[in-house]
Amino acid sequence: MVSYSLDHVLLVSFPAQGHVNPLLRLGKHLASKGMLVTFSVTEDVGKNMRKANNITDQPVSVGDGFIRFEFFELGWKEDDPRRQDLDQFLSQLEFVGKQVIPQMIKKHSEQGHPVSCIINNPFIPWVSDVAASLGIPSAMLWIQSCACFSAYYHYFHRLVPFPCEENAEIDVQLPSMPLLKYDEVPSFLHPSTPYPFLGRAILGQFKNIDKPFCILMETFHELEHDLIEYMSKYCNIMPVGPLFKDPKAPTTTVQGDFLKADDCMEWLDSKPPSSVVYVSLGSIVSLKQVQLNELAYGLLNSGFSFLWIFRSPPENSAFEPVDLPDGFLEKVGAKGKVVKWSPQERVLAHSSVSCFVTHCGWNSSMEALASGMPVVAFPQWGDQVTDAKYLVDVFKVGVRMSRGEAENKLITRDKVQKCLLEATVGPKAAELKQNALKWKAAAEAVVAEGGSSHRNIKAFMEEVKKRSIKITGKSSSQYGN
Repeated sequence: MVSYSLDHVLLVSFPAQGHVNPLLRLGKHLASKGMLVTFSVTEDVGKNMRKANNITDQPVSVGDGFIRFEFFELGWKEDDPRRQDLDQFLSQLEFVGKQVIPQMIKKHSEQGHPVSCIINNPFIPWVSDVAASLGIPSAMLWIQSCACFSAYYHYFHRLVPFPCEENAEIDVQLPSMPLLKYDEVPSFLHPSTPYPFLGRAILGQFKNIDKPFCILMETFHELEHDLIEYMSKYCNIMPVGPLFKDPKAPTTTVQGDFLKADDCMEWLDSKPPSSVVYVSLGSIVSLKQVQLNELAYGLLNSGFSFLWIFRSPPENSAFEPVDLPDGFLEKVGAKGKVVKWSPQERVLAHSSVSCFVTHCGWNSSMEALASGMPVVAFPQWGDQVTDAKYLVDVFKVGVRMSRGEAENKLITRDKVQKCLLEATVGPKAAELKQNALKWKAAAEAVVAEGGSSHRNIKAFMEEVKKRSIKITGKSSSQYGN
């Protein structure tokens, strides 16, 4: 048995695909540079991750360090209806987590590898309280853009006027940002949102913002330069993205997908360069049947080949079941492929893909920008509407197909077809591609040795080491392989 002396970082994730992915990517960065990383999330998610990614209880060697998984029970059955009420779910997660996480940390300490730092992502701000109560340094990984961080920060501290019941259509001017129309502000902050509980969950983190010693951010300096500089006056922000691009930790080593990706690479290999439209609306967004039909026929009528990630919402979800229109797949034939899940990073890097129809979640936005992929923006809610504004008007890599769910407008098949043509053919498409490739080059530079995100991850690790020595008088987490 070989023993290693490693600083030990505990990552605690909110149990959703869009939260697990970036936090696990951060974990891979830290492990590859010589840390022991324990990744923790609820057991129901752990079950899916084990099944989809062949995860075991054994630590996995990543670069110069290790990553391991430790899942915990929520205490409710998987079909418990309370899981559908986010307020109740978050309360239960906090109640259980505040007991389980300290026990986990105590056990690691007794086994000779004490935790030097705890990192959480938004929705579970109580993790910072646990860390503070145990005298362990903590950090938070913000998994949206710095623009959204600024919007939530200014809203929480009431620094500028936002839409309210009395004046729901005011535009919002935030420092170092373009003017946001009322429907471009993160929609959970708008009085009309059907999801106020999500706004409350995120704002809980801002109540606790002084507890983490730094805010790691899934963005990069060159992408949101002025805004990062401005917000750094309020918080210690360290941009470390794009986290999926890590030259030292290949994407195949450890994955956090909840579903096993379908094999679509061979199909993409059979298509000519820049001939395929990729469509994915993330892991949560679900369209109404009438909108799904329009999207389907817009794709069909465009004449483009397409790869579409589609699955009907699970039976116990809050969304209505939907399906592809009758006879659609027969009409499409070999020109289209519909799968339940894809290896998105590899798809966006594939030479046959010409554009990405996206819900504009930040993970997908970062992956598109860092892959040099133009987008057709089809946001629905939350930060997606703000991301769409930036992708189209600021980063200039996309065409706008919708303004979001609040607009309550059917996007017709003709509009779908028109947007696809605009993003793939002609001078506008060439300009979008050129801009996208600039961002790709910038993203590659920041994660390379000496780049801004690479330097920030190293600085973060040095800070963890320094704080760990200060607390324990030594930095030693013995872990055998």
